[in-house]
Amino acid sequence: MKSLIQAVALAAVLAVPAVSFAQSDAPVTRAQVRAELVQLEKAGYNPGNADNSTYPADIQAAESRVAAQNGAASGYGGVTGGASASGAAVRAASNDNMKSIYFGN
Repeated sequence: MKSLIQAVALAAVLAVPAVSFAQSDAPVTRAQVRAELVQLEKAGYNPGNADNSTYPADIQAAESRVAAQNGAASGYGGVTGGASASGAAVRAASNDNMKSIYFGN
């Protein structure tokens, strides 16, 4: 039992770094960060603002304006075409072969 726990722990430790990298391997330079900050400031974002009550909304709005200027898609998803069905309740298909574990008790 102890070796099983050690094997699971070792597998978890080895798997975490493999899935934790969501960005590319290229490091971001200081100049790139400064250029991005200048773009955000020109788009209306003020990082020195003492009022942080609108923080997520104002930086996201500035990022979307910068993305629109650069011709890139927003990283937050977009509106997709389609239809929705509303008003009718969804009923799961009944499966008589699957009984509850408490059936008959």
